[in-house]
Amino acid sequence: MRTTLDLPENLLDEAMKITSTSTKTGVIVKALEELVRKSKINDIKKYKGKFDLDINLDALRDRR
Repeated sequence: MRTTLDLPENLLDEAMKITSTSTKTGVIVKALEELVRKSKINDIKKYKGKFDLDINLDALRDRR
């Protein structure tokens, strides 16, 4: 999909250096993927402490 964006050049250049990405499209795709990943993590975090898992790690790892 083609889109025209007006992005701060210094921010885009810094993001390209940090991610070692050589294209503007590549760095924007990485940024969007990271945004989605972090959003999914935050959705999962709301369940912290809500489940009581009775797990025996020794049994799962076949330890005696």
